[in-house]
Formats: sequence, C-alpha cells, structure tokens
Amino acid sequence: MRKRVRQADGLRGDEGYTLTEMLVVIAIIGLIAAVLTPSLMGQLNRSRVKAAQLQLETISAAVEAFRADTGRYPTGAEGLRALVAQPEGEEAWTGPYVKGEKGVLDPWGRAIVYQPGDEGQEPVILSYGADGKPGGSGIKRDLRAER
Repeated sequence: MRKRVRQADGLRGDEGYTLTEMLVVIAIIGLIAAVLTPSLMGQLNRSRVKAAQLQLETISAAVEAFRADTGRYPTGAEGLRALVAQPEGEEAWTGPYVKGEKGVLDPWGRAIVYQPGDEGQEPVILSYGADGKPGGSGIKRDLRAER
C-alpha cells in the first residue's frame, strides 16, 4: 500500500493536476479560440466600417458649420485641418468644429480625404476603407459622406 506524505501546508503529496490534464485544458482553450477568433475579427471590421461612416457624417456636418460661419468651404490647402484650428486670416471662424487632430482620422488611423468641390459644388469627404486604397469591396470599399 502507498503511504501518503503530509506536506507543511496540509495538502497531500498526490493532489494537483497532471501534465496531461493541463495539456488537455490548453488544447480545448486553443480550439475555442480558433473557432471564435475569425467571427470576432469580422465583427470588429464591420464595426469599424460603421464607425467610419458615422464619422464621415459628423465631419460633413462640421464642414457645413464651417461654411455657415465663414461663408465658404475649407480650401484644398486648408483641408480638414480648418475644422480643428483657425485658418490664418479667417475672422468669422468660431470653431473648433471637430475635437482634436484625431477627429479627422478614420478608424484605421488614416487621414480622412477632403476634396474641395468645384465652383458652387459641395466638397467630397471620404475614407478609403480598411485597405487605404481607392476602390475595393466589403470592408475595403470607399466610404463617402452622404448629403
């Protein structure tokens, strides 16, 4: 018969988990992570697209507020920076219209594109999506502010 040895903390010497049991638990956790990770990443990407669209709408409204105050849209040289800091020589500016420099970055950390409109036309405000390149589909598609 096997004699059990008492340890100083009151536990028996044969209590605890075996290496095999630990490896089985780690394998199960790994399988669960492998199954759930792709769906969670897909949801994260879809959330970024929705956040980008909302942000473009917010910036579009800020550009309109800039125009209401100054009587003009920001120039190409000023870009969306005109929503954050007062353009030189613009006395009618009552901004900032967007909070901080991060307010003009899309959820992927890239600058939102501002293209001033031709005479009498509204500017174009867009994000190139997850890939940062023109064109694409799905989460990589270009996003535009709706008017």
